[in-house]
Amino acid sequence: MFFLRVCLMSFRSLFVHPLRTILATLGVIFGVAAVVAAMAILEGMSSRILGGFESLGSNKIFVMPNIERRSGRMVGSFDSLDLDDADAIGRCNAVARAMPQISNPGALVKFRSKSTNADVSGVTEVHADMNNQEMQDGEFISAANVQGSASVVVLGSKIKEELFGGRPAIDEKIKITGIRGSRTFTVIGVFAPKGNVGRSDADRQICVPITTAMDKLYGTDSVHVILAEARSPTDADIDQAKEEIAQTLRRRHKIRAGQQDDFQVQSQKDMVTQFSQVTGILKVVFYSIAGISLFVGGIGIMNIMLVAVTERTREIGVRMAMGAQRSDVLKQFLIEASVVSFFGGTIGVIVGWGLANAIETVTRLFETTTTMTSVVIALTMATTTGVISGIYPAWKASRLDPVEALRYE
Repeated sequence: MFFLRVCLMSFRSLFVHPLRTILATLGVIFGVAAVVAAMAILEGMSSRILGGFESLGSNKIFVMPNIERRSGRMVGSFDSLDLDDADAIGRCNAVARAMPQISNPGALVKFRSKSTNADVSGVTEVHADMNNQEMQDGEFISAANVQGSASVVVLGSKIKEELFGGRPAIDEKIKITGIRGSRTFTVIGVFAPKGNVGRSDADRQICVPITTAMDKLYGTDSVHVILAEARSPTDADIDQAKEEIAQTLRRRHKIRAGQQDDFQVQSQKDMVTQFSQVTGILKVVFYSIAGISLFVGGIGIMNIMLVAVTERTREIGVRMAMGAQRSDVLKQFLIEASVVSFFGGTIGVIVGWGLANAIETVTRLFETTTTMTSVVIALTMATTTGVISGIYPAWKASRLDPVEALRYE
């Protein structure tokens, strides 16, 4: 009952000077809003990327060129993988199959007067099956297309909509701009909507035969990644496949003991672990930024509570003269500080949620996810800030001499 009365008195005192209260809690509002919005964006991004990895299957292994270092400094990436490496990896005992891939994010794609940017991937005939992608219309690239370096293309659903709208795309001609200039391709298929595959948006991807991409678009003999599948998703089989792949590539590339590998082999689990570590670091950074804002907000709350003690000195004297204990006065001002910070934190949650939704609407990159955990953590941080900031003003109020307080004008 005492707590409820004090809370009501606190709210009443807040609304006596509403502008002053809002200004005093701006730091708390911004800190909480930053936490909620940033965590909503991070959670949405994490869900999208992790969902993309899950859609690949748990037995996937990624083989990529390694970072080249000279005298301890990064100087670029090795151009170390080629089509023959992919064939050799596919023949490893612990590997079910392997697929080389070359990609160019943000390539210009045109159909008549319409144009857009797409992720152009040079792939083989097993790409759709390995990435669990279904066809909405037409057919996927065949082995004959790869062997003959055919100028054919399969479109992601979003690219198809941007270029063709509701009209059919099969057998239409589009132009793709690569390093070797603009080339004309015939559309033979359209993917069904998929979302993320790994770290890329499959709906904004277009696929051409890898030989066509290497010869006609980019003029290269190396591939960017080789995607392999272990024969089973067990950790033992994946580790065995990774070891066989590494041994095969060291032998093919004539890498001696002690030399730096010009490739790196990572399982899907490895990549998910690395991504989780990155998001964990980002969470610490976001909460630290919020902590700085809350520290500034705490100074504002301490200021308003000190002003409240001065303004209500006579009231405190009357209460103590009527029998209130010093602990009662201390509790009252601590609760008031907590109410002020919780009030600011609640506004911050609303602002942060609105900001996250606005970013989602404007960018349309991914869905933001406001979790109850982030809201609880933000409000807890805000309330704790209020309690800490209110300790000194509450102690000062509780130490007032009743006689002197009654004389205060």
